[in-house]
Amino acid sequence: MKLKSGILAGTGGVAGIAALVGLGFSVAAVQAQTGAAVPSAQSPVAPQTFEVASIKQSKPETPPGETLENGRYTANLTLFGYIETAYNLMPSRDQMDSMLAHVPKWVSTDSFEIHALANGIPTKDQMRLMLQSLLAASFRLEVHTVTVQVPVLALVLEKPGETGPKLRPHSEGPPCDVHLPSQTQGSAGNTADVFPAVCEEFTAIPKPNNAILVGYRNGTMDRIATLLTSVGHLGGSAIDRTGLSGRFDFTLEFTPEPKGSPPEQDVQPEFRTTLQEALREQLGLKLKATKAPLDTLVVDHAERPSEN
Repeated sequence: MKLKSGILAGTGGVAGIAALVGLGFSVAAVQAQTGAAVPSAQSPVAPQTFEVASIKQSKPETPPGETLENGRYTANLTLFGYIETAYNLMPSRDQMDSMLAHVPKWVSTDSFEIHALANGIPTKDQMRLMLQSLLAASFRLEVHTVTVQVPVLALVLEKPGETGPKLRPHSEGPPCDVHLPSQTQGSAGNTADVFPAVCEEFTAIPKPNNAILVGYRNGTMDRIATLLTSVGHLGGSAIDRTGLSGRFDFTLEFTPEPKGSPPEQDVQPEFRTTLQEALREQLGLKLKATKAPLDTLVVDHAERPSEN
């Protein structure tokens, strides 16, 4: 399963990414809430809709996934997964609980297949607006945003004015329109094996000793903070406080902390690199606990769709 055009598999945010990473799949990421306003269903932008769309509840054995190619959108996700895509979110577990506090459990458990066709070749943002319109019409989805002061982790520089060897300005690497061969065990050594090969696609692959290699190209530091939240079991949202502007490429190799289970016995301590260690040594960054106002999307109402 390869997700195309920068759209996220709505398989439960962090948990979904962890599952896909374990299988070595490439995951196209979207930005979570990092303090920027979240679009609402009452967006002032003129509504855009698909030319044709069909929705039906999927069979239990149907694997989750999402593709966008040549204006054709095909997916099998929960309604919550579609909300993540449509509103460009990757919420933490606490944010997810707040988002879904007022709607039935099926919103996050039951999957639905959508096959939709746009007129022409829309941009990613246009496709998200089309999906917002489809969710409002078919699921009677109603949402609003609230701003709350919450504990967060601030991503800051370990040393003022210095970044690590694996965090580089995007301008120092190949442009996004240069075709690069896909990598399964990529590195960031030279243009021939830049990792990942595709810009704005968050990719994670397994490495020896239960480590993973993650990478992203052409991202703001806001986006990078979001991606680190998604893979690090950080227990909350991360926000950018580095003061770095522009766009960056990064790779990061570390050993994820087991969640709710003891460490693998066959991995020796000397082969373990925690996320915090990797941030300092490879990216020149660290995380500090603080509080910040975050915009959170709240789902007010949802109904099961009529199949068509």
